[in-house]
Amino acid sequence: MKITGVDVVPFETFVDRISFGQLMTDYRVTQTVTTVRTDEGAEGYYFGGHFHGDQDGLLPGDRALVSQFLSPLLTGQDPFDRAEIWRQLWAAKLPENVCSVIDLALWDLAGRVTGLPVRKLLGGARDRVKAYASSFNNLGSPDDYAAHAADCRRQGYRAYKIHPYHYWNPETGQFALPRPSYVDWDIEVCRKVRAAVGDDMVLMFDPWGTYHTYADALRVGRELERLGFYWYEHPMPEYQVDSYVRLARDLDIPICSPEVAEGGIYTRAEWIRRHASDISRIDVLRGGITGVLKATGMCEAFGIRCELHMSGFGNMQILGATSEDVCEYYERGLLGPGVRYDAAPPYLDAPCDPLGADGFVTLPSAPGLGYQIRWDYIEQHRLPDTPVEPVAPMHLR
Repeated sequence: MKITGVDVVPFETFVDRISFGQLMTDYRVTQTVTTVRTDEGAEGYYFGGHFHGDQDGLLPGDRALVSQFLSPLLTGQDPFDRAEIWRQLWAAKLPENVCSVIDLALWDLAGRVTGLPVRKLLGGARDRVKAYASSFNNLGSPDDYAAHAADCRRQGYRAYKIHPYHYWNPETGQFALPRPSYVDWDIEVCRKVRAAVGDDMVLMFDPWGTYHTYADALRVGRELERLGFYWYEHPMPEYQVDSYVRLARDLDIPICSPEVAEGGIYTRAEWIRRHASDISRIDVLRGGITGVLKATGMCEAFGIRCELHMSGFGNMQILGATSEDVCEYYERGLLGPGVRYDAAPPYLDAPCDPLGADGFVTLPSAPGLGYQIRWDYIEQHRLPDTPVEPVAPMHLR
């Protein structure tokens, strides 16, 4: 079997989002499906490639990079040589989300050919995983966060993660520049949420790099310890690695990072070596399934957990091939009051992460990544792919 080409189809779809404190229902987004084709008719697919989870498609420059550079490069190669393809794409200094999308589609192809979910190809470990409700930023007042956390508890969640205020002033309810951080408001959110859900609900906190001073990060961390939070995620910009070394040393609450730092497994290895965090973090858009599986193995060898960032089909397959000792939780969301998350997106017949009453999600069991695709919807909502200059390193131009 040989690859005959790779293409990316953009199409219109709709999601619910909260942006700067406002609920936007049926918000229009451009989704993409990347397809790896072969001379024997087998195909592999991946939906998404940009932003959070699987919901947003590749940007135009990335789509051009796939069609103009990667498709000819991959044509004629064995689609089952995933490890070598991953190594070559990474060595080419391509955007890591683009390399990841190719890897994910190749794994989907392998699962479809064998009739197995990818988690079984990786070495199945479980078919259900604990989930936490992951909030949008800027949900409203501290009382609004507390009410949402309590509602998530009633839905069955046993864990909840706060994304507090970012680019939004909670006092005025208006868009704001990112500095200074709203430390007092963030702390009040954490206090209100803890009071609303009680002491037995697991709570996490992720300010998404908002605190640009060590003093702010330490102050919030001390309060999180007092409130019994489970982990403290990405408190400062992740290029401030020395500050993370200090924070991990000075706090008892586990620091969970790096979340979005580029470099995939290689960056995570350096953070582990420097003791810059207590829990590592990665997702399938930062190395594909191949890269994330390497990261989970590395973390297991060092005796630390590797918590997966974001929701989505690819992360679900990794979770199904790892134990709770390595990857404990699934990040379900983003969520907020009025956000309709549970239904399948209109281009799929089933969602990837149905939540049970006990706070666990059931992993997909369909072959490959688990997609049950509605091709009629994609064709009806297909968008023209306007030619653009590909976002490619200079040596590939």
